[in-house]
Amino acid sequence: MRSRTPEDLAGRCPRCFLPLSLCLCAEVPCVTTRTELLIVRHHKETLKSTNTARMAELAVPRCRIVSYGSPGAPFDAAMLEGEDTWLLFPDAHQAPEPGAALPKRLIILDGSWGQARRMVQRVPALRRLPGLKLPPPPPDSRRLRRPPHPDGMSTLEAIAGALAHLEGEQVAEPLYALHERMIERVLASRGRGL
Repeated sequence: MRSRTPEDLAGRCPRCFLPLSLCLCAEVPCVTTRTELLIVRHHKETLKSTNTARMAELAVPRCRIVSYGSPGAPFDAAMLEGEDTWLLFPDAHQAPEPGAALPKRLIILDGSWGQARRMVQRVPALRRLPGLKLPPPPPDSRRLRRPPHPDGMSTLEAIAGALAHLEGEQVAEPLYALHERMIERVLASRGRGL
């Protein structure tokens, strides 16, 4: 698997997982948000150097990641409950009621498209949440991975888009810029420019 990082992180930054010579940590902004972010990351994404959820957690103090699907570790769906909690997902099952308050907390699924869809299918609490759906990204958007459909975007892009919608472009802009810098560094680590 091309983007998998060695478990011992040999030659890699332990925070951003990029090669030490391309470490992005000093350039990660601190983005203050009103909205709390909970990223449910599929366990197979944990060691991928292209995992953008890691960058979101580094940049947004009100963001945390929990693991889903780890062998021998059942997922506690109770953490998904809470007042004004919404799911950020293209196929969200419920739209918020007209006039509903904006979410205080946003659940973001992190994994491949298939992994994310299976999370929704297997965790009934996710299907009960009101959903936030974003418009598709521009077709010429740069990618770390090829999405299986035109609406696909990285977790960091989706978070930036959701925050732009909920809190304004000024909150989202540093995250979009961080995503671009991450793309540049990952491509450079693969010998394709910087």
